[in-house]
Amino acid sequence: MAEPLKLMYNAPFAHNFGSLVQAAWPPFDLQRFVALVEGDGWEGLELKGRMRRITVTLGELLPPDYEEAVRILCLIDEQCTGFPYLIFPEFIEIYGGSEEHWELSMAMLERFTKRSSSEFAIRPFILANPERALARMLEWSASEDEHVRRLASEGCRPRLPWAPALPMLKADPSPAIPILERLRADESLYVRKSVANHLNDISKDNPAVVAELAQRWYGQHPLTDWIVRKGCRTLVKQAEPAIMALFGYGAEALLATVAGGEAEPAATGHALLQEPAAISVDRTDVHIGEASMLRYGVQLSPEAEGRIRLEYGVDYVRLNGKRSHKRFLIADKPITGETRRLSGEKKITWQELSTRKLWPGEHRISLWVNGKEQQSTSIMLHVDGKAEPQ
Repeated sequence: MAEPLKLMYNAPFAHNFGSLVQAAWPPFDLQRFVALVEGDGWEGLELKGRMRRITVTLGELLPPDYEEAVRILCLIDEQCTGFPYLIFPEFIEIYGGSEEHWELSMAMLERFTKRSSSEFAIRPFILANPERALARMLEWSASEDEHVRRLASEGCRPRLPWAPALPMLKADPSPAIPILERLRADESLYVRKSVANHLNDISKDNPAVVAELAQRWYGQHPLTDWIVRKGCRTLVKQAEPAIMALFGYGAEALLATVAGGEAEPAATGHALLQEPAAISVDRTDVHIGEASMLRYGVQLSPEAEGRIRLEYGVDYVRLNGKRSHKRFLIADKPITGETRRLSGEKKITWQELSTRKLWPGEHRISLWVNGKEQQSTSIMLHVDGKAEPQ
């Protein structure tokens, strides 16, 4: 099992980093730095708590003058690369928010993002002054450095994970659209992933905005097409009609009919199911930690064209007795002679995750073709030690 990410911040890290600071500025009290970092409650701190402890302790022991402290950090930042050194942009976030320091802070976020990332540290500046911050980020979108261009998109994502949301951009994403327009065919995959994720964020609050962008951008450039497809993933899961049509997920005459014996039975690899779309499970009673083997098959009509997106859904039982629907991709491919019949198996492991608790009861499993449910079955999950929801 992988170690928790927070463990990268440990005693050797604090000592090595403090030594770099001391080499650049000899008055730095290395011994006190390590002692304060590992002081009360250190073991109980999670990743962001440990990062903040290191950054604040650094701020306490560097010169109180912000410009002098930043000058010292710039003497060592080239030696400090990767995720652990998010402490550099976080230092700017904590100590550089005043109006008099705004230009210096922007320059430092641009500089430090090349070594780690300033995507989190820029957020308070956007919240404090959206127009000014987004104007600077639009300038960054024209940078020769891919890390700076990515920051222009990633930093103003409305729903950036691990970061406070940007309510003004959730309500109206239009101020950030010029940044995405400039990056929509960026040569860097690192940047394109950010633009796609930014679009996906927008689609959760403003689906019509993303639908309009997708229809306007799609087909203009292969790199843009990649962004649009990835950025519209939530809208595809929701079977938004305009997006489904844009990507060729036809809805009419997709499945073969069974009237008059026209359809061939859909094969699952173990049995022939006499329907154009069918699913089954090998076990209808399972316990936590066990697995079910899902078998599926679909038969498309001869007239079906475009693409087929095949998914299975699970309606998980929740503590309050309601259901939580989650969809999982099986296949997404162009329709050809070979894909007019699709069949196979998927293993469903009934294991609790950090993001999902399992509760006993009937769990419905469904088969979806191009955003439309076709067939369903169910299993009874038994979770030892948990009462069935009322």
